Parts: sequence; C-alpha cells; structure tokens
Amino acid sequence: MENRRKAFFFTIYCPFLNVDGMAIFPFVLVKSKKPSKVLLNHERIHLAQQIELFILPFYCWYFLAYCWNRVKGQRHHQAYRNIIFEKEAYENDENLQYLASRKNWEFIKYR
Repeated sequence: MENRRKAFFFTIYCPFLNVDGMAIFPFVLVKSKKPSKVLLNHERIHLAQQIELFILPFYCWYFLAYCWNRVKGQRHHQAYRNIIFEKEAYENDENLQYLASRKNWEFIKYR
C-alpha cells in the first residue's frame, strides 16, 4: 500500500503549458523548471486518484464534473475548483505527508 502512495512518476518540463502543472499518469507536466513541492504534491494527489479509478474513468469523471459545473452556471475557475478531485488536492497539497496516510477513494468526501 505504501508503495502505491509513493508511485513513481516522470516530471516533464513544458514551458508552453497555460497552467502550472498537470498530471497525466504516469507523467506530471510542469510549466516551471523548478516546480514547488506543493505543486508536485498536488499533482501526485491526482496521480493517486487516477490510479484508484484505473486512469481513464478518472478523466471521464473529471471532464463530466467540470461540464456539469459549467451547466450549473459556474464560471471556468469556479467550475474547475469545484471538481471533487481538485477540492481534495487543493485542501491537502501543502501537507507533504498527506499521501502517506490518505485512504482509498478519499476524494468522495469532497462531494
């Protein structure tokens, strides 16, 4: 279990990104040559979520949640921040030990 929490990932520098970072299993794409530990932890939380949902369903759920938030009238940033996966990641990204104690499907409590 512990090994899954510390899943290996590749960091790829992508200066053309319009966001600071993005997790696309098993890669973390970053805009900066020296991303912060908090940003990397945020993206590692997303990698854990992706693994739990067997990757492809994660992307479907993420996309549908964003679309649903937009249909409800939320602007882009609000719709993005209200995705349960983002709520979990933002709430815990500063806790660099979070993944060591995180339970499976923890994102569900952020509904």
